[in-house]
Amino acid sequence: MPTTAEILDFDEPPVPAGASPWVVPPKATVISVVDPDPEWPQLASTVSNLIIDALDVRALRVEHVGSTSVPGLAAKPVLDLDLTVADPSDERVWLPRLEAAGFVLTVREPWWHEHRLLQGAPASNRAAAPVPGIPVNLHVFGPDSPELVKHVVFRNWLRHDTADRERYATVKRQAAQQPAQRMSDYNARKAAVIREIYERALAAAGFIEGD
Repeated sequence: MPTTAEILDFDEPPVPAGASPWVVPPKATVISVVDPDPEWPQLASTVSNLIIDALDVRALRVEHVGSTSVPGLAAKPVLDLDLTVADPSDERVWLPRLEAAGFVLTVREPWWHEHRLLQGAPASNRAAAPVPGIPVNLHVFGPDSPELVKHVVFRNWLRHDTADRERYATVKRQAAQQPAQRMSDYNARKAAVIREIYERALAAAGFIEGD
């Protein structure tokens, strides 16, 4: 379990000299934020079951996180899931099984909580897609990663608080207005509002003392 100090720390380490997180280089893309789809939770459950079937006891936990996990929240039509494994750096234990299930390793960041990102493409583009018709981002962390806690705190707060849910939906739609961009550009446009919401979410969860 990460410490409270680690959960409250939002500083990301720089990429080491000569290193790159990208296993598959990113491309400029059109980012679309759509109305919430009531089928997203069931699709995420289908993906979770596929991951558990592939990894068996190696999958310590699978959580549906991100905007598609919040009923009533506009989102990119992409499922985000957090997978906890004992040691993300020991890829031979878990990666081949997920690749066989249709996932592709896209990002490797050993300097940032040993984070890995795998993606599954729509069935129209990849025969072995985990879920037909919707992309999947699978984030892999170890059990001590504070990101696992942060993502659940943020999700739970947005499920609870209507005002912040609407505030976040507005900034997401505004951030997506540029037709062609990298995902990092889209995320940067949301960053200030995300931090504001995190302050309230972490306080409500008990990580920050109230006034």
